[in-house]
Amino acid sequence: MTDSKLFRQAMGHFATGITVVSAMSKAHKAVKGLTVNAFMSLSLDPFLIAISLRNQASIIDVLTEADQFGISVLAEDQQDYSMIFANQKQTNQTITFDYLEQTPVLPNALVQLVCEKESEVVAGDHTIYIAKVNHIEVKEGEPLIYYNGQYRELK
Repeated sequence: MTDSKLFRQAMGHFATGITVVSAMSKAHKAVKGLTVNAFMSLSLDPFLIAISLRNQASIIDVLTEADQFGISVLAEDQQDYSMIFANQKQTNQTITFDYLEQTPVLPNALVQLVCEKESEVVAGDHTIYIAKVNHIEVKEGEPLIYYNGQYRELK
């Protein structure tokens, strides 16, 4: 018999990188961000990615109205960003973003992508966004990894 706790435990045994998805809210004129590890590349021609977000995620309304969004692949020293945008840690400091093609991304991330929303598919309690990558910045460094409910580093 499979239950949700067992399913989560099993999925936790798949190591992932950590991304922060960010977009500008037109209604509030502010950047909204969310930690996401359900991220993957889909296609090389054209360059397509997919992210999967819970339907109750705080950024869903912003992504619904936005034409494009940013993805920042976090470096090993950016765990604080992951925790802040996952609402696991509070900060009194204002988060400063870089802007590529008027799209917010986190500074010093290993990878910064500007993505143009192509489609969205509701799948169970999540929405999958498929987007075309229009701009790519890559920096040297090691990624922040998440495995079995803990942050890890490559050794």
